[in-house]
Amino acid sequence: MDLAGWEQRYRAQEEASASHPHPLLVEAASSLPPGRALDLACGTGRNALWLAERGWSVTAVDGSPAAIEILRQRAAGLRIETQVADFEDGGFAIEPAHWDLIAICYYLQRNLFEPSKCGLVPGGILIAIALLSKAGKDNSFRLEPGELRRYFEGWEILHDREGRDQWEHKVAEIVVRKPI
Repeated sequence: MDLAGWEQRYRAQEEASASHPHPLLVEAASSLPPGRALDLACGTGRNALWLAERGWSVTAVDGSPAAIEILRQRAAGLRIETQVADFEDGGFAIEPAHWDLIAICYYLQRNLFEPSKCGLVPGGILIAIALLSKAGKDNSFRLEPGELRRYFEGWEILHDREGRDQWEHKVAEIVVRKPI
């Protein structure tokens, strides 16, 4: 992961990064009672802020200190715990059976799926969105078609789609419920 590039990007676009929450997260979480939410690779917190504004107790984690600082400034008065952590170095441990909702939006680290699955309470919801592989690109942080759904075999799939997002990126997205 190019953390220095993300730091520069967040610092240069502080106001531009204050975008709306992802529509899939809004759709999935709107019908749920507020609980404990974990936003992994949260960036400047567009999803974390939306959840906290609706009564969720949110923990938002990202590897970028600049992104977390922007989120902290925006989160004044909201129930959001923030943490800077490098997921690749194991800098954040997902507490088992603790979270009602986990969001991993536009970040792919394959070895986070199992701890995330374990981190959900029975009946908890996981939302994942990742870019799909693309010819001529470094695909180590991109999924192959059909790969995302394979991580959740045996789970209740509430949403599963591969296609273009609002920015015309090719993505895979899934919303799953942990078996009870």
